[in-house]
Amino acid sequence: MFKYVAVWLLVFLIYVLFAGSASLYTLATGALIAAILSALTARYIVVDERKVRDVKRLLILAYYFVKYMTVIEFKAHMDVVKRTFTGDIKPGIVRVPVGVKSKYARLLVALSITNTPGTVVVDEKNGYFYVNWIYVSTVDPAEAREAISREFEEYAYRIFE
Repeated sequence: MFKYVAVWLLVFLIYVLFAGSASLYTLATGALIAAILSALTARYIVVDERKVRDVKRLLILAYYFVKYMTVIEFKAHMDVVKRTFTGDIKPGIVRVPVGVKSKYARLLVALSITNTPGTVVVDEKNGYFYVNWIYVSTVDPAEAREAISREFEEYAYRIFE
């Protein structure tokens, strides 16, 4: 039962954050959508309830989403806007090593990279993400990891591993 509540809470928080409103309509709609998605997906998302019961991990996950939505996302948008107006782009695909092992952690890192403006994960092979980057400042995998995914991996590790 706890896994359904945990998924409901996570979906509800994400819905309200993306809606950007705390009106009664938004809260009611978010609660209904979260309930439906929780009922349909919780048994697939939460394989081991012991991982979800760890309140610390849930708090880290919530903090990550808030930080990602406000700080990281904003900086990336401003960088892309600047590059759009100045034409200062040097696109390319770089190989980025990924240190996290669990499938959920890797998924969180891949989605975070892809949702950040200026970067898209196009493939994953042998412990590497291949990332299409709007401004390739380095082709060295370790340096690319530092610039693109290190912070995402730190949170993914703390949440899922």
